[in-house]
Amino acid sequence: MAPLIGRRMRKGAATTAVAAAAMAALTASQAPGFANSDHGDRSREQRAGEAPAPDDTPIDGGSSYHTDLPPLVTPDKPGSSIDLPGLPGGSSTKPEAGIPASVLAAYKKAEATLRESNPGCNLPWELLAAIGKVESGQAGGGNVGADGTTVSPILGPVLNGDGFALIKDTDGGAYDGDSRHDRAVGPMQFIPSTWASWGRDGNGDGEKDPNNVYDAALAAGGYLCANGRDLSVKADLDRAILGYNHSREYLNTVLSWFEYYKRGTHEVPDGTGGIPSGNDSGSGDKGKDPGKKPGKGGGKGPGKGQENDAHTLPKPDDEPDTTTPTPPADGNEGTPGTGTPTPKPPTTPPSTPSGTSKLTTVGAKELSTTAGTGFDRSPRVKAVNTAGKPVAGARVRYEILGDTDTRFLGLVKSATVLTAADGTAIAPKLLAGEKTGTFTVRATAVGREAAPVEFTATVKARPVPQADALARIGDKKLTARTGASFADALTVEATNKGKIMADVPVTATMITSAKDPKPNDKGPCFLDDKGKPVRTLAALKTNGLGRLTLPEILTDDQAGTFLLRLTAEGGAVLDIELTVTQAPAA
Repeated sequence: MAPLIGRRMRKGAATTAVAAAAMAALTASQAPGFANSDHGDRSREQRAGEAPAPDDTPIDGGSSYHTDLPPLVTPDKPGSSIDLPGLPGGSSTKPEAGIPASVLAAYKKAEATLRESNPGCNLPWELLAAIGKVESGQAGGGNVGADGTTVSPILGPVLNGDGFALIKDTDGGAYDGDSRHDRAVGPMQFIPSTWASWGRDGNGDGEKDPNNVYDAALAAGGYLCANGRDLSVKADLDRAILGYNHSREYLNTVLSWFEYYKRGTHEVPDGTGGIPSGNDSGSGDKGKDPGKKPGKGGGKGPGKGQENDAHTLPKPDDEPDTTTPTPPADGNEGTPGTGTPTPKPPTTPPSTPSGTSKLTTVGAKELSTTAGTGFDRSPRVKAVNTAGKPVAGARVRYEILGDTDTRFLGLVKSATVLTAADGTAIAPKLLAGEKTGTFTVRATAVGREAAPVEFTATVKARPVPQADALARIGDKKLTARTGASFADALTVEATNKGKIMADVPVTATMITSAKDPKPNDKGPCFLDDKGKPVRTLAALKTNGLGRLTLPEILTDDQAGTFLLRLTAEGGAVLDIELTVTQAPAA
């Protein structure tokens, strides 16, 4: 054990310096939106399709994680970080900047999916890469099959309360092979009980598998975006990462890798990615030392603080925990065993993306659609500075105001987006509900005094489907005896210019004759919702196939030939003859 401790001691100063440099770069670079936060007044509506967070259960169950930090060399090309910390033996075939092909594809696919379903989250794939690096060393250096499933299991330590959280088995050992206690599973290290709520199918095979990097990356992205978080806001970014593992060292480590990958990376073949160092066997075989996480520190060693036992996921309808994690008892907030604290970011707020002084409208300010459909065009604005030049990377917040059930894609009423290189910011797609009327969409430059821009949006009633023809399905003569009912159902089909028409309103009326179509007061009838006989039904519509099957038609004591007239919206008329014969005397 002495050589391992020595290695970590020698790395201490360097890794602390790296953490300080990375955190300083993160703060100084001021990626769009990191300077200001509108977190407090943003809508906290849960995104559509998100599973609720299980109470008091962290993503990885409070397991250990990799504490290696990125090298100081900018990862601008393959081989640029050779022979730097984090590469066992300084192997030139496993540069830290390289991410295995399938793993990288999974992160980018998750980003693209969430950009569509939850655009206000602004999830960067580099954040998934940073968490994947810390949680599993990019799936053990990309040790995955063609479909993205790990070749051998990646399991965390047994969560039996001995140095880790106590989580009794929830999956019967289906995922982690342990029927007594849970263990974190897969590239993004979900415990089975958490996966049950947050699991996703990221590769479209119909399965939700925590061992598949596509599924796990999308699930992790869904969690990071939960509760309306906007990851371009520094406060939301920190909350999301701390929710994954409530440790200040974990936060700093993930942010260091996040900044590192943002400065550049490249694809390497699966199975050739860098493997982080650590006090482990380096095996993903769950049959070996079940108390240690493959590629991570096990037991109570580095990478696992006791504070992890208490952290929880934020509940979807609650504000996330914003308290600062308690530092270790010795006051050292840096890398365990170094005795050197990690420098804190500057307390003075850095500048925002420079010069946003005005928002201007791009395109029409009036938008409209019909109920239940999407708007053809989204609101869009352009951010310019005092010289009239476009401002890239500025944060623009769109809000839906007024009495409406229209929502942005993701079923939210507000979303923050970033301006593109030409200064434009396009709102997420607007989806109209059933409520008609006019409302306002307001665009605001976050953290700036620029006047907001407002758009007028109108939802119109759906046009009533019409039919120019009604035809009966079948030609069997309709007959019944007095005091009974017609045994055969009556079905008709509505068309307009030969096209089948759904949802066409139809009225059915018993009439005296075709020449004198007055409502008849005797003969066949229907029953209303109270069971009383009626001879006119107006609340009828064709189905999705353009067909309408009439309710049961009953007879009274009148025998003879009667006429039923069906009238469709649009003018189509169909008369159907009904014959009633006298029932035999008792």
